[in-house]
Amino acid sequence: MADDSRTIFVCDCERSMDVDFDAIGKACGGKLLSGSQFCGAELDRVRPALAKAGAVTIACTAQSPLFREALEDAGEVANVTFVNIRETAGWSSDGADAAPKMAALIAAAAEPMPPVRLVSIESKGVALIYGRDEQAIEAARRLSDQLDVTVILARPQNVTPPRDFEFPIFSGVVRAAVGSLGRFELTIDELALPAPSSRAALRFGPARDGAVSKCDVVLDLTGGAPLFPAHDLRAGYLRPDPRDPLAVERAINEAGNLVGTFDKPRYVDFKADLCAHSRSRVIGCTRCLDLCPTGAITPAGDHVAIDAEICAGCGACAAACPTGAASYSLPAADTLIRKLQILLQTYRKAGGEHAVILFHDGDHGEPLIDALARFGDGLPANVLPLRVNEITQLGPETIASVFAYGGAGARLLARNKPKHDIDSALRVVETCETIISGLGYGAGVVSIIQTDDPDDLRVQLMAAPVGVASTKPAGMVARGAKRGVLETIFRELHQAAPEPVAVITLENGAPFGAVTVNVDGCTLCHACVAACPTGALADNADKPMLRFSESMCVQCGLCQATCPEKVITLEPRVDFNAWSEGHRTVKEEEPYPCLKCGKPFGAKSAIERVAAKLEGRHWMFSGANAGRLDVIRMCEDCRVETVVNEGFDPHGAPQRPPVMTTEDYLKARRDGKDGLN
Repeated sequence: MADDSRTIFVCDCERSMDVDFDAIGKACGGKLLSGSQFCGAELDRVRPALAKAGAVTIACTAQSPLFREALEDAGEVANVTFVNIRETAGWSSDGADAAPKMAALIAAAAEPMPPVRLVSIESKGVALIYGRDEQAIEAARRLSDQLDVTVILARPQNVTPPRDFEFPIFSGVVRAAVGSLGRFELTIDELALPAPSSRAALRFGPARDGAVSKCDVVLDLTGGAPLFPAHDLRAGYLRPDPRDPLAVERAINEAGNLVGTFDKPRYVDFKADLCAHSRSRVIGCTRCLDLCPTGAITPAGDHVAIDAEICAGCGACAAACPTGAASYSLPAADTLIRKLQILLQTYRKAGGEHAVILFHDGDHGEPLIDALARFGDGLPANVLPLRVNEITQLGPETIASVFAYGGAGARLLARNKPKHDIDSALRVVETCETIISGLGYGAGVVSIIQTDDPDDLRVQLMAAPVGVASTKPAGMVARGAKRGVLETIFRELHQAAPEPVAVITLENGAPFGAVTVNVDGCTLCHACVAACPTGALADNADKPMLRFSESMCVQCGLCQATCPEKVITLEPRVDFNAWSEGHRTVKEEEPYPCLKCGKPFGAKSAIERVAAKLEGRHWMFSGANAGRLDVIRMCEDCRVETVVNEGFDPHGAPQRPPVMTTEDYLKARRDGKDGLN
């Protein structure tokens, strides 16, 4: 999108790139200053321009420190962004055709990013060193000046006693561990003190189980099984290979620095009232629990709880969460989609075709792209890189927006051995590929590229199918909460589709679909309505009715599990027409008229089913009391009045047979009877 108030500095980096300055200026708007060496010979041109500028974009990241210094000399500039068009576009065998991509990257870089919210973690330097031999004692000795250390030796053998006990040493085995930096809690079995008279080797006294140790840092030198899942992502837990002296040295140095207050991003926002985990102890959605690699998510009644201090930021929970209860905040989905929209709109405006978005992270993707540009053929001209915090944060709404806004492909760049488990990303890609191919955008146009080789990245990008870009891409701006953004994007995706179809069937477990109700067996008890966490199933206050909105259904299964008649089944799919309809009526009945006053109440099928189950089967409504069944067909007021007036005794049940004791059974056996009559 053009920003006429912005000043854009673009140079061809000593003519190492083919740059079409006119095309970039027309697509981006504003004032464009072109050159060949802004960081050197032409820096004097830059300084006075900066002094007059308001919002500024500088198309160079390599010399950003120099330009920041120039900005400080020029005075405060309200809005400054830096963008790399050299390694991502210009340094490529396709560089002569990369002007649309350059314009798109420059325009998207100006999209403001909200500030990162932080979680503060305090560590007071209490450290537990868990090992097997003298190595743990030596590590503790080196850290004792920086940390308050305690050593636990797991079933030690022939460990030479230290000359003096500068710090506590115990033997013991860690049975369980919870927590993170600043708040670890370990349960230790076989805990024992060393005998003071230990001579050639440490001897330990009586042991006890179930001891609890609280600490800020854990240095694990046992070489055994890790104490935590995804242990390398657990802040404050250091687990080097004890056979690698260099790794141990690094861990000791890192442990010594883990004292003080630390800030980490709050990766995920969570709204408990939207969570579909369970209702009335009936388990529904467990997607985030199944995917979280660090164990940061735990059940907490009807919803789950996310521990922000343990969360490592993979975003799998947010990508999989169908209700939007968990949403990624680095950045939020609507912010990322707006950036994507600007990228694709500007690319198309500058004459670009067949845009493919390459989602990548900073730690792995950026170095790979840089290496490909410096030592290989660079990225293809139609591949637009978009950095995200983690590729696992991407949900269906983001992937779908690529095609809704006119893209022709989406690739997610991952390591050969990913830092985070990419199962969640694979599921998102599979679901999106089914929907997007079903709408005529092409097959295989959404995929994950796993590689650590820059040249292989180029090969896979060139070999991957490029789909059909929409001729009528969406123009709306996505705003709001995650689920609302997803619904909007899906509707726009359908409207922009080359071959729109009404219904696309999805695999089991997909987060979209319908509920099918056997209306003949449904009694309109509304147990499903009470259980539905999203309001997809609803009643009507004025008459017995069950309504359903497919766009709100997340296939959590709570309605199916709760239904007493077992007449509900799930149908994973996307019905685009149904998504636009709102609530539709599934079943409707006239209210049952009270036998006494005629007042409408309840549903006819429910009243008759209850009456049929009681008639002749319960002492209150059988035999001489058969007439009492009419109270079931009365409203609450008439029912009370009838029961009071007729002197109905709810405790007047027939006397039960006496309880048979062991003595009664033995007597019956002696008398030759079975004891049951």
